[in-house]
Amino acid sequence: MSSSALDNEPEHTTTRTPAHPSPGPSKMAMGAWIALLVLLTAELMNMLDQSVVLTALPAIQESTGAGPVALQWLTTAYSLPVAVGLITGGRLGDIHGRRRILLIGTVVFTAASLLCGLATGPGVLIGARLLQGIGVAVMIPQVLATMHVTFEGRNRSKAFGLYGAVLAIANVLGPVLGGVLTQADLFGLSWRPIFLVNVPVGLAVLLLGRKFVPESTVRKADRLDLVGTLLSGLAIVLILFPLTEGHAHRWPLWCFAMLATGVLLLGVFLRHQRRRQGNAPLVTLSLFRIRQFSGGMATDLLHGLLCGLFFMTWTLYLQRGLGMSPLEAAIAFVLLSVGELGGATIAAKTAGRFARRLPQAGALIATAAMIAYGLQIASRQGDLTLLAMTAPVVLIGFGLGMVSGPLADLSLARVPHEDAGSASGLFNTAIHLGIALGTALTAVVFFAITGGSHDGPVNRDAFVTVLWWVSALLALMWALMFSLPKQADSQTD
Repeated sequence: MSSSALDNEPEHTTTRTPAHPSPGPSKMAMGAWIALLVLLTAELMNMLDQSVVLTALPAIQESTGAGPVALQWLTTAYSLPVAVGLITGGRLGDIHGRRRILLIGTVVFTAASLLCGLATGPGVLIGARLLQGIGVAVMIPQVLATMHVTFEGRNRSKAFGLYGAVLAIANVLGPVLGGVLTQADLFGLSWRPIFLVNVPVGLAVLLLGRKFVPESTVRKADRLDLVGTLLSGLAIVLILFPLTEGHAHRWPLWCFAMLATGVLLLGVFLRHQRRRQGNAPLVTLSLFRIRQFSGGMATDLLHGLLCGLFFMTWTLYLQRGLGMSPLEAAIAFVLLSVGELGGATIAAKTAGRFARRLPQAGALIATAAMIAYGLQIASRQGDLTLLAMTAPVVLIGFGLGMVSGPLADLSLARVPHEDAGSASGLFNTAIHLGIALGTALTAVVFFAITGGSHDGPVNRDAFVTVLWWVSALLALMWALMFSLPKQADSQTD
């Protein structure tokens, strides 16, 4: 299967026939680059819309009259259907065609973005954000799945390296873009361009995706496991909702009841899937017998957990612990993202030659930088400046940037093509669940120390505690990466 074969092809097949002579195993044809650009743009839209709304919340509240609960739901209404629908979205691509489902998801997401931009009240805006999340849940699993079945060898590692770079860029671009577009007040539209900008981008993805992204499915298209879809969706809602809302309500009894019910339903779901193996299950349980996939998923879960714990508390530390302005705090995020982009660029350029050693090196660099940052905070206290923290912050980003792309590449490398969508959905669900767990952990690791206080020394001490936790999680990630292959498949090219 050549990575240059990225032109239109017959549906319901995993075989590709190149329309042009292959340019060789180390080069990608122009059609391949365009297809990769389309896939990465779809992923970028998803990542941006997770965070672009944050810096626009005050303007949205003033314009629509939204209350605090409504503002919270502007993010929850997006993230919840994404986490719930990823597994089902992945399997839909396996069955009905990954390009087709990608384009359907893009249509839903683009239409919902237009509705967000036209909304006049919080109710319509929350409903449109919910629709955006549904579109993303259908669209995003097709990105990794299509990359997995389309590219091979060094080209595959380059593609996943660029995927990691896109994640790094999106981490900082979302809040910055939201602030810039809202402040610019284009055509007197205030915050609305943060959503309306998705419309032309989504249309470009549709037009170019239809022409350049190859179609691929399982050879025999089975029906979707509707019972499995219902069970998995309910289980994830019952687990994620209390983790997301628990701290705001001071962890009432209903949170723990929902969590227990969710875990119970998850067990029922797994039993149902075990019975359906060989009969079109939603999740192919044999995937977990692939050591690098199960180990990669566990690593991805921890990656999400440390991100959920670190980024939320870091923002509070910068502004409450050091008294920085929102703009200064945004610059700190830019520094970290510059480091991430550098690490992701290294991963893309080495094209998988170092296999698990590259993400393991990234985890060790990030661990050392976290420890150094913690010691620096403890010694410098409130006198720590943005310039002084530049080195550890950039190194933290650099290490994390070396992890994302190679981790996805190596985790999915041995997954059969007919299960690519399901595996991609599971992999994406792991990091979303991890982020929710990390956000919930802030109540124990950070807010239990601060007690909601804005006092600088208290917030600094709490954040140092967070850094020790994050360093331990990075060390555990490093250990789990021994489940990934020592030699990359690309070495055989």
